[in-house]
Amino acid sequence: MQQDRLTLKAPAKINLYLKVTGRRADGYHTLETLMQKVSLFDELELSRGGRGIRLCCPGGALPENQDNLVYRAAELFLRKVGESRPGFVAGVDITLKKNIPVAAGLGGGSSDAAATLKGLDALFDLGCPKEELAAIGIRLGADVPFFLADTPAAFATGIGEVLTPVAPLAGYSVLLVNPGFSVSTQWVYQTFALTKKENEGIIKNFEKEVVGIGAPDEFMESKARLAAMRNDLEAVTASKWPGIEQIKGQLVAHGAAAALMSGSGPTVFGLFAERASAESCLAFFKRRFERTYLVSPLTGEQ
Repeated sequence: MQQDRLTLKAPAKINLYLKVTGRRADGYHTLETLMQKVSLFDELELSRGGRGIRLCCPGGALPENQDNLVYRAAELFLRKVGESRPGFVAGVDITLKKNIPVAAGLGGGSSDAAATLKGLDALFDLGCPKEELAAIGIRLGADVPFFLADTPAAFATGIGEVLTPVAPLAGYSVLLVNPGFSVSTQWVYQTFALTKKENEGIIKNFEKEVVGIGAPDEFMESKARLAAMRNDLEAVTASKWPGIEQIKGQLVAHGAAAALMSGSGPTVFGLFAERASAESCLAFFKRRFERTYLVSPLTGEQ
């Protein structure tokens, strides 16, 4: 049944593990990564009407055209549906309220794109197969298929699109600390590739010492995840912004069981077994960084 209006929440994610395993001929890097959705959300409102796409981002900080992943997601979806369903013509108004920091390693843009695809499918009651949505999503970004998936946590390979659901992280509060600047994912991966090429011998020796997990079942237990936490991109980002290492150290000093940069950064997260310690650490970082959030791992589809 078609709806006239739909409101959706798009969650952020953290990477509990990220190993770069190679680079394809098209320039994309292949990965092994464990992603977990967390309770920091962007909000989208979609409504039917007229023709074409009208995107509104209150606050004026974000583009409202093809430079926005939400707009491109809607454009690709409507074009694809129009090709497979002759005579289908639709227009949509989208309002995006951003709460997840931009270019922060938290997947906000990819999550917004995924929510747009799922929302349009529901708004027009089209019943698109999940595989069809995923095929559109991967054209928008490697993280989009994860946000399209119903699972709150997944082990991903390929460029991030081959997903194996795993049990969500349990028993920890998550403190996100964003130092207030943006990092280009493209720059991080390009720099990683150059660093690996220039230091090939060092990288090979490092790989012998730190063995990749190889299979998602080794991440089923939360304690095992903490022991295996790793992000190959962290050294690249921290080499330009050394404050990332300082944030990690301060998180651990305030009681975090573990701390790591998420994705290409610069957001750093700490995992706290004690809620009181997490709240105390939140107060400490809030005085320095406005974009500090105490969140929880999602355990089911929101």
